[in-house]
Amino acid sequence: MFRKVLVFAGSTRSGSFNRQLAEAAMKTLVQMEADVTMISLADYPLPLVDEDLKKEKGVPENAVRLARFFASHDAAFIASPEYNSSIPPLLKNTIDWVSLVKSDGSGPVKPYAGLTIALGAASDGALGGIRGLYHLRSVLMNVGAQIVTEQCSVSRASKAFGEDGMLADERLASKLKSACRALLDHSISRRAR
Repeated sequence: MFRKVLVFAGSTRSGSFNRQLAEAAMKTLVQMEADVTMISLADYPLPLVDEDLKKEKGVPENAVRLARFFASHDAAFIASPEYNSSIPPLLKNTIDWVSLVKSDGSGPVKPYAGLTIALGAASDGALGGIRGLYHLRSVLMNVGAQIVTEQCSVSRASKAFGEDGMLADERLASKLKSACRALLDHSISRRAR
């Protein structure tokens, strides 16, 4: 099953557990024969969403670039940290800016329409960031993305990854595989429409 999948973490922190989870998801998806592109949000800095700024200068070019990325992929895997039981500001701001992109100058852009997303979280805490995924799921559904039920929540993340970068615990590795498999099974080629 050939699918184009975008993978990224909602964190740019050095040594980010969620970056590690995103990399493990990328490797898992490649093993499942997906065409994977991994990006870092650090390469697409954005100001805080501001209607006055949007009115004065338009949507920032980095938001347009990200919207093109989203629109050119069939699916995405997002590994998100949890901040105070919710979505980290970097990721929320990115989602919001991308949702404001309606055109890229050469035609309409629909970054979330038809995009299927799987979610993961990694944290050193006992709950593995799962509380933030409920909020993230709600926001992504609101902008029009399709979210698969399966997700991967990694607790005690500082000890969860092996030397190969994959999840060392068999149960967690199985959850990641299930989320990646569901992502590919439920996504539809956007190029065929």
